[in-house]
Amino acid sequence: MIRSKRKWSNRGTVLLFLLPALVIYGLYNVYGIIMTFYFSTLDWPGMGPYQKAAGVGLTNYFKLFSDKEFWHAASNNLLLVIVSVVVQLGLGMILALIINSKIKGIKLLRTIYFMPMLLSTVATGILWQLMLHPYNGLINNVLRALGIHNPPAWLGTESTVMFALLFVVCWQYTPQYMILLRAGMTGIPEEVYEAATIDGASKWQQFWSMTLPLLSGTLKTSAVLSIVGSLKYFDLFWIMTGGGPNGYSELMATYMYKKAFNQEQMGYASSVAGSMFLISMVVVFIFMRVTRRRDEGKGGRLNENC
Repeated sequence: MIRSKRKWSNRGTVLLFLLPALVIYGLYNVYGIIMTFYFSTLDWPGMGPYQKAAGVGLTNYFKLFSDKEFWHAASNNLLLVIVSVVVQLGLGMILALIINSKIKGIKLLRTIYFMPMLLSTVATGILWQLMLHPYNGLINNVLRALGIHNPPAWLGTESTVMFALLFVVCWQYTPQYMILLRAGMTGIPEEVYEAATIDGASKWQQFWSMTLPLLSGTLKTSAVLSIVGSLKYFDLFWIMTGGGPNGYSELMATYMYKKAFNQEQMGYASSVAGSMFLISMVVVFIFMRVTRRRDEGKGGRLNENC
């Protein structure tokens, strides 16, 4: 009886300390999500009391399903997801292996590799706008010096704008995954590699058979962060192109912003935000299910081999 009372007392103490954080999270996240879905059922311009706005039910969502601009923006988000997971995690793994090695000047390399993360997104966007300027930018000046007399206007041409933006996103966020994967590598005991070296395993065999499996949890977490971040991404695209030219670099978040604040369609913009939330939930759920089944399959095969 006394032990049970102590247990409930400890739980009450923990809940008391968590209460401020739970209240803030509830107000700024849970309540915000609920109100977003509520606003999506209104014909509300965003000005004036929303209580007086006319209810339209699911009309905004039905309109959204046939909105070609929204689906083009969603396809750009999907492309950003693929590039983020494949390129950023791939480069992050390579850089993590480099800074985890014992080569000369590794401290300097760690600092250089992490520098893009130290810049704010606004500063990064302005910096790369200047570098990608069609006439005075560093990139095109270098290309002209190499003999390419008519380099493209990277951010002003429909065929090149997404490549330029995706390159900048990878440049900025690859160090984040480098740090996460490097942290995961520090948790792998050195004895594991020493035993593998004694058994005659090459560096590639050690990486493929030991490092990758032992980093599966870190890789999964990094992939989820990358997927969610890519599906709700906004700032760098808005700063550098504003969704242009002609909507070719539009994302769901930039499209939502335009509908809400430029065109004063807050109800419709809320349906875009609600769809972003649902799409993110579905994509992450599918990813977690697929990776869990794959891990369970590997575990079953490992047990059979044992």
